[in-house]
Amino acid sequence: MEDTNWADVVGQSQLINNLKNTLKHKKVSHAYILQGEKLSGKKMIADIFARALQCEAAEEKPCNQCRACRQAINGNHPDIIYVTHEKANTISVDNIRQQINGDIAIKPYSGAYKVYIMDEAEKMNVQAQNALLKTLEEPPEYAIILLLATRIEAMLPTILSRCVVLNVKSVSEDRIKRYLMERVQVPDYRAGICASFARGNVGRAVELASNEVFDHMKSAVLDMMKKITELEINQVAAEVKRITEEKYDTNDYLDLCFTWFRDVLLYKACRDKRFIIFKEETTEIGRAAERYSYEGIEQIIHSIGRARSRLEANVNFDLTMELMFLEMKA
Repeated sequence: MEDTNWADVVGQSQLINNLKNTLKHKKVSHAYILQGEKLSGKKMIADIFARALQCEAAEEKPCNQCRACRQAINGNHPDIIYVTHEKANTISVDNIRQQINGDIAIKPYSGAYKVYIMDEAEKMNVQAQNALLKTLEEPPEYAIILLLATRIEAMLPTILSRCVVLNVKSVSEDRIKRYLMERVQVPDYRAGICASFARGNVGRAVELASNEVFDHMKSAVLDMMKKITELEINQVAAEVKRITEEKYDTNDYLDLCFTWFRDVLLYKACRDKRFIIFKEETTEIGRAAERYSYEGIEQIIHSIGRARSRLEANVNFDLTMELMFLEMKA
């Protein structure tokens, strides 16, 4: 568990105030579901809340200084239990019985609460959820269960009805960019790109900022966009093959294509590089703005959207991407 505090959670003021108020007024529920995308901060929030529940300070919790906080940060607080599972895609009934149901009757060793944190809770199979349900129906007073999930629709309605559901919200691009620059020391230009592609997810932005594969893919996309009108059909096919071989994230690849043409459109409209994301490519973007008409750019942006929809519908990858690139050539 990292030495973090409420101030380290970006863009979730409503959720944080909710949890802080439950602590202040001692109205903590027995079960919570934190729902949000992967890397959105669910784990950090759960860790801070668990530490706050055990904190021995009189005022602001967690203090990160008392014995209980230091134990939690070092990963050895006896009353904060992380539920684990061996199978990658399944949390089994045995996991629940052994780590929660078979342990929860034992009173806390040192804290006021016994806190169970289960990541990827949507991976519980039906038997596991039914086993957990028995505990949620009659939990001991000291028990707090924190379920972290990306898709609560995969969970039984009976589970949801017995939990307080808190949603980790999307964070604005400007807020993420500012966080990357001020807290992660990412340069302005790089912070802007990572914030743009994080789609409201702070953790993903931080990951992208140090992701060499993303950098490599960005360079490949920009190179492709700059010469797309000059490529022969066999060269287009070779690029599509490269996407597969390099195992690029298709959504990110399409986002990069979209952002290039977004920049071209904005530059064509106002000739001001302040509004574009790929600022270091201003000269090439200017050339593209001269080459394409407004209608042509609009059609290409629509073609990127169609490609995304086709891939989501499992249409052939190579054919979908080749069609998109050929529309960009026109």
